[in-house]
Amino acid sequence: MVEDLVRQQGEAMQALFAPFLPDVLSAGGGASMPDPADLQHWGMSAAKLQKMWLDFAAEQAGKGEPALGKLGDPGQWAEKLGRWTQALPLGQFEIQQKLWQDGLQLWTTVLGQYGIGDGAHASAESEQPAPQLPRKDRRFADPKWRDQPLFALIHQTYLLLAERINAMADDVPGMSAEKKDQFKFMTKAITDALSPANFPLTNPMVIERTIETRGENLVSGAEHLLTDLRKGQLTHTDPDAFELGRNIAVTPGKVIFETPLYQLIQYTPTTDTVLEVPLVIFPPWINRFYILDLNPEKSFIRWAVEQGVTVFVVSWKSADASMAEVIWDDYILAQIEAIDHVRARLKVPAVHTIGYCVAGTTLAATLALLARRGLGDTVASATFFTAQVDFEKAGELKHFLDNAQMKLLDSISKDGFIDGRVLAATFNALRGPDLIWNYVINNYLLGQDYPAFDLLHWNGDITNLPAKWHRAYLTELYRDNRLVVPDAMVVDGTPIDLHRIHTPVYIQAGKEDHIAPAESVWKLTSHVAGPWKFVLAGSGHIAGVVNPPSSGKYQYWLNHGDPQTLQDFIAGAHETKGSWWPDWIKWIEAIDPARVPAKNLRKPGGKGDRAIEDAPGRYVKTR
Repeated sequence: MVEDLVRQQGEAMQALFAPFLPDVLSAGGGASMPDPADLQHWGMSAAKLQKMWLDFAAEQAGKGEPALGKLGDPGQWAEKLGRWTQALPLGQFEIQQKLWQDGLQLWTTVLGQYGIGDGAHASAESEQPAPQLPRKDRRFADPKWRDQPLFALIHQTYLLLAERINAMADDVPGMSAEKKDQFKFMTKAITDALSPANFPLTNPMVIERTIETRGENLVSGAEHLLTDLRKGQLTHTDPDAFELGRNIAVTPGKVIFETPLYQLIQYTPTTDTVLEVPLVIFPPWINRFYILDLNPEKSFIRWAVEQGVTVFVVSWKSADASMAEVIWDDYILAQIEAIDHVRARLKVPAVHTIGYCVAGTTLAATLALLARRGLGDTVASATFFTAQVDFEKAGELKHFLDNAQMKLLDSISKDGFIDGRVLAATFNALRGPDLIWNYVINNYLLGQDYPAFDLLHWNGDITNLPAKWHRAYLTELYRDNRLVVPDAMVVDGTPIDLHRIHTPVYIQAGKEDHIAPAESVWKLTSHVAGPWKFVLAGSGHIAGVVNPPSSGKYQYWLNHGDPQTLQDFIAGAHETKGSWWPDWIKWIEAIDPARVPAKNLRKPGGKGDRAIEDAPGRYVKTR
């Protein structure tokens, strides 16, 4: 009985791929039909798949709705898809006729590349040249998409339809510019999701892999998928490859101060003397700080220490129920507290600061608050890594800020905080082909093992956010752009006016940054009253920042004139190959070159210094 069931399952699973079996078997010199052992192998794969899904269904049946259940509500997405379809003019006769004509012409052209039909370029007896297909896309770069006319037709037809549908979205009338951008974003997300590369029976690499392994790849892929469904998050890298403090975030240092909101880490000097003015780094409170300390080769923190800088880093705590009432005042006052603690610890009048991404936004407010209170000179300089203060041109994240999205966020906030998995899904959606569908293909369909990649490990190391502050950040800053309106926002009873900032600032933007676009980062130059220097780095939001000189990668641009716009800056900019980090340290040293011996409290955890624990500390390890 069991053997009969396995055989039947094997026959059913094999039947799915039967149209492709003869070619694969004949290419390998095998018989036209698989032997009983092959059928048994197919059957075992099918049985494993069935059991895994039944076990998962039984496991989930006893649970209530998961915290992120509303994000996966089929009714919600069906409604969105219905509204999207209605907005496109796909039902118009002229549109359908044009698509039919263009599709027929495309098929004739593609089949002609294979010597088939009226468009054939040569007779059946002569050798056909390599196909030169009209549309190219890196998702279909593998030769298997061109080896057979069937898969060439499939992906070329998809590219034609995706091109036309996205063009229609661009021409939909009666929408505001903001709604139009949101609609175009949704259109691209849907067409990306419908790529034939994402489905097992329309992807030739998946078909070949399935036939070779007799379905074992689908079993491995299902294991990956069910693991991700259980944890509610897409996996990008081997979860066991990295351990904080062992092979990631390993720069030596000590936690020398902590509050319920953050830990303050001081790193151990490696030079005999150090700059007298220390550096306090504020990483994004939406991510873990060790993006700046991935490994010794990539670590900005380690590099800065090696340049003779006394480096402090704030490690924000991932939000829990105890942080339900945390608002932006708390993050800004925490930055001031960290600055004051370092000043008192080292007995220095001022510190250098860095704010990365969203922490750069709050750093700008911190500088404005200090200036308003007559304390602006406690900060010797401020460096902004891909940070925005003016959100008029804030990029694709603004597509997630309509009323429906805000209500959804309110409904899934748990115990006063937003689950970091929601934020991870949002950022993944901004680059769907690279951060979602690429992994669906490789890990779910091909069943490949996960790579060991430190950057992807960091990307998946989620951080929860206080719901009240997260909502205020999205509405007051991203949506309403109030930070650039003098005195429109208040911190601890003090109005904020960025034009009061006279602190020297170094502004870094990424040329290909899709999270904080260079055009948006540039706007900071017009909102500060003090001296500023702008550098445009090659690459994007992460690689544009984390680019050590030793890598020899990318480039950066400076303009020593007086550009008034980013376009003016680019037009007159001078390109330098490699990392911009050496330019930054020269700028820091020019502000105050004085050095002091690296002893006493410049070395954390020494005699008489009661450190709390070794870096990277506890907070970065909590989820």
